[in-house]
Amino acid sequence: MMIADFKKRFWISVVLTVPVLLLSPMIQDALGLDFVFTGSMYVLFVLSSVVYFHGGWPFLKGAIGELKKGAPGMMTLISVAISVAYLYSSAVVFGLEGKLFFWELVTLIDIMLLGHWIEMRSVLGASKALQLLVSMMPDEAHLVEGDAVRQVKLADLNANDHILVKPGEKVPADGVIVKGESYLNESMLTGESKPVRKEKGQKVIGGALNGNGVLEIRVEHTGKDSYLNKVIDMVQEAQKTKSRTQHLADRAAKWLTYIALLSGTATLVVWLAVGQEFVFALERMVTVMVISCPHALGLAIPLVVAISTAVSASNGLLIRNRTAFENSRKITVMVFDKTGTLTTGDFGVTRVVAASGTYDEKQLIRLASALEQSSEHPIAVGVMQRAKHDGTTIPSATGFEAITGKGVQATVDGQNIKVVSPGYLRENKIPIPEGAYSDAAETVVFVIVDDHLAGYIALADAIRDSAAAAIEKFHQEGIKVYMATGDNAIVGKAVSDELHLDGYFAEVLPHQKVELIKDLQAKGEFVAMTGDGVNDAPALAQADVGIAVGSGTDVAAETADIILVRSDPGDILGLIRFGKATYSKMIQNLIWATGYNAIAIPLAAGVLAPVGFLMSPAVGAALMSLSTIVVAINAQLLKRKLHLASS
Repeated sequence: MMIADFKKRFWISVVLTVPVLLLSPMIQDALGLDFVFTGSMYVLFVLSSVVYFHGGWPFLKGAIGELKKGAPGMMTLISVAISVAYLYSSAVVFGLEGKLFFWELVTLIDIMLLGHWIEMRSVLGASKALQLLVSMMPDEAHLVEGDAVRQVKLADLNANDHILVKPGEKVPADGVIVKGESYLNESMLTGESKPVRKEKGQKVIGGALNGNGVLEIRVEHTGKDSYLNKVIDMVQEAQKTKSRTQHLADRAAKWLTYIALLSGTATLVVWLAVGQEFVFALERMVTVMVISCPHALGLAIPLVVAISTAVSASNGLLIRNRTAFENSRKITVMVFDKTGTLTTGDFGVTRVVAASGTYDEKQLIRLASALEQSSEHPIAVGVMQRAKHDGTTIPSATGFEAITGKGVQATVDGQNIKVVSPGYLRENKIPIPEGAYSDAAETVVFVIVDDHLAGYIALADAIRDSAAAAIEKFHQEGIKVYMATGDNAIVGKAVSDELHLDGYFAEVLPHQKVELIKDLQAKGEFVAMTGDGVNDAPALAQADVGIAVGSGTDVAAETADIILVRSDPGDILGLIRFGKATYSKMIQNLIWATGYNAIAIPLAAGVLAPVGFLMSPAVGAALMSLSTIVVAINAQLLKRKLHLASS
């Protein structure tokens, strides 16, 4: 482990530094000591050589890698500084006239090792939220086999296995409850602070903590396909992915490297040109090389990324696109899909109306449920609940086919059955029955049998309790909120009026949502789109920030930049605040790292030498490491800021 390696090299170097300091002539002069014996300079050379090659090896190795890539960076600068000091001092031991810089060499290596060690510990600490996610899965599960239950390793579970989860245990895998009910704590998975009641037929997420009920669960996803593993993969991928801000930091570090090398060379040449001794000029050059290492700059962004991504995941925000996450601070318009985001998505059938005497209410539900039985869409769930309530025997359907943005069709009992939206009726010039729409915020789907309208089913979808408060806060932030829905204008207006939206767009098909977003962007708006990641995929891709709502275990919305696990609009406000806080910390760290170097390099070169101020390489190394520590602490403060943003 690299952190252990740096720790070991640091302590060995520190132990050897003590005799090197005691044997160094400049230190002895400063302390008034006279500790010299035959061969003491050779002992000093040997001890310093061990520190140079053992303690300095990570930097020398890093420099070799940078030079092979043709991209000199901070490792190159550190290596140049310690190599110049070591080679020059070694030459003095073996006869060259000059001063020994071994004490500065070893203290420089000590300080740089300490800085790297602290950095690695900080980065490791930043990933604790991710480590907690990894540790959430239990090692074993209770596999149900008939009347028997036996312990098995998690790796031995397969899809459709039945497992038993006892009170107080963690759920071993994603699945569906087939028996029992309980309250599950999913706070570390979704950010939902309150335990969630789960009963038969509902999905559970692996890693959730079971309350006081006994559950029997049919396994759906295990291993790499599980929700938790997808979250972990996304977090790790997002931590590796660089945003535009990070690329800016990389470019700054690269140019700072060239500036430092040029400044170091220029310092040496200028001091020699004005008649200073080579030893003095060399000391100035070494100090410039040390002080200008872009180490803090290299740490400034990655540490913030690691912290923000992990903390966001623990609050139900899964980041796929780092740039979009940082850009969330620019959002001026939010466009919401209605179902499952502004509303609960829990549709209940309110009316079933036959268009003629051919079919009655139960027959309409029977035909509709045949098409909807394999779908997880909220409308389908509502129809299936009604069928279950009526005790309807659901027939099988063949030739199932989706009618993009308008509904589904299949063959049932030899007849072509369609369950479609009002848009399909208008497109095919089928009259909409009078009374199909009430003043209520109902969603209406129409059942068509062999191209003849058989009737319609009206469903109501309750508005989320948190939606109104979230919209109000968006408005307080100066963000306009619109709704784009495939529902009819009556439903759209009812929801819009209740939530005080800035506007709504009804009976909108997927491709029309794209045009809607383009129109808003053309007006200069920075648009975020929130949808289900399937029908809304084109719109999510077009938006400046695409946010897909999760559905329990479905987090694979490929076109989304960010996935909202809980489908709660209030979480998007947290996303915007997280984005602002993260970007702010990145800019603070960049300003500190680059501004610090802009001031420190001239001082290291000796511009204040005429007034008696000279910065030694050791002091330069100390200040360099201090800048690294400041950046690390500032990044860690992001945790507190994100906590406040989520509250």
